[in-house]
Amino acid sequence: MNLQKLVDYIKYPIISDKATKLLESNQYSFAVNPKASKPEIKTAIEYLFDVKIRSVNTSNLPVRQRRLGKFSGTKSHYKKAIITLYEGNSINLFSEN
Repeated sequence: MNLQKLVDYIKYPIISDKATKLLESNQYSFAVNPKASKPEIKTAIEYLFDVKIRSVNTSNLPVRQRRLGKFSGTKSHYKKAIITLYEGNSINLFSEN
């Protein structure tokens, strides 16, 4: 598959309390396209960050209802991928400028 298309599957890293605790065990959370498979996610992350991945765990999160005044709707749907890296590999999510 086209490598540029695989890179488009990765949307953004998830930075939450739970995701920050996972960083201690060398695990990183990303929001990915719902159509992306585990091998595609693995290839894209390895290409983007130049790391070796041990495993990829995914979960399809439910669509959440949002309300703004009298208007109601849904948040956009995404898939969550938790990436486990081999020892000695790391991804720098926070720039140190």
